Amino acid sequence: MPHASAYTPHGVIPAVLLPFDNDLAIDEASFRKHLRDVAATPGISAITVNAHSTEVASCTFQEQRRVLEIAKDEVGERIPIVNGIWADGSLEAARIAKMAAQGASALLVFPPGPFTLGQSREMVLAHFKRIADATDLPLIVFQYPLATGQGYPKDTLLQLCQEVPSIRAIKDWIGNVPHHEWHIRRLQNLPRPVNVLTTHSSWLFSSLVLGCNGLLSGSGSVIPDLQAQLFHAVQAGNLVEARALNDRIEPLARCFYADPWVDMHNRMKEALVLLGRLPRAVVRPPLVKLGSAEVARVRQALIESGLLEARANSSAA
Repeated sequence: MPHASAYTPHGVIPAVLLPFDNDLAIDEASFRKHLRDVAATPGISAITVNAHSTEVASCTFQEQRRVLEIAKDEVGERIPIVNGIWADGSLEAARIAKMAAQGASALLVFPPGPFTLGQSREMVLAHFKRIADATDLPLIVFQYPLATGQGYPKDTLLQLCQEVPSIRAIKDWIGNVPHHEWHIRRLQNLPRPVNVLTTHSSWLFSSLVLGCNGLLSGSGSVIPDLQAQLFHAVQAGNLVEARALNDRIEPLARCFYADPWVDMHNRMKEALVLLGRLPRAVVRPPLVKLGSAEVARVRQALIESGLLEARANSSAA
């Protein structure tokens, strides 16, 4: 197994969005601007591409490679890049890992889709070892809720961290507060610590107070500054400031993470259009454009968070 890289994912890591043209092709110019906007945010530590937020499930291998190339070219000298590994099979996951070594500083490993039908510890270990053998980049384990079938039970996760030394962090979406706290207490205190990067973005303040060493969130595509300020306020023990920041974040969290959850990044695209940061909010099927009532809810959330003035709401209606 290759020697693991020295980089350790930590801190505030926004997951950026991927703009498309009206013909559903990648809008490279808008993507470059979006990358520059997010990467220039004080207090963030990395960015993530080729993940849920960039609609990776609808992107070909070649498009994923191009997304990483653009990110490396635009912001790679300024900030580390985390690249998602989205694949149902371990061979394809390893192929993506090898490709990503050309520009990424770490890899975010999504759970294979077939695990929804059941998994064993041996399957999980085989999948991650196949990826780790393909690259020396540090790995981030994407921990799903156990009810999905794609989450890793505690014993499996501990063995995974023990046997795959390039695992340096988890992106924690376990969705259960005591289990989430167990991750923080156990993984961050292992002999070879594994950072917990929360992605409980609908209750981010509560999650961070438990002691996470970072966060990795698609909401960071819209509010990287508020997330960075919240994280650092919690780290400094300034809960008065943290509560005030959470009061601004809450309307957006309530809006973005409403049912159906699959539309969360669809809503974020609409938010960036309303804020003048993207020219259009185009998504690829099976996602469809949000209706006017849903867009109005996004606009209202931006107003409540202080990011958009009410009169802008009137003129845009």
